[in-house]
Amino acid sequence: MKAKDIRQLSDEELAAELERLQRQFFDLRAQSVTEKLEDPSLLTKAKRDIARILTIMRQRQAQGAA
Repeated sequence: MKAKDIRQLSDEELAAELERLQRQFFDLRAQSVTEKLEDPSLLTKAKRDIARILTIMRQRQAQGAA
């Protein structure tokens, strides 16, 4: 996901998307240990998407406090 797309989501949608991505990342990590991944770059992409969501959530939190 692009940061532009993430910024358009509401706080509840962000939380749901974060949970979905964290579960996907967990599943990919488990899959990489037990069997071969078709595309190992999916781990990196999932990590970056999680980081983008957390960054935008923190930015919103900081704006609300200010």
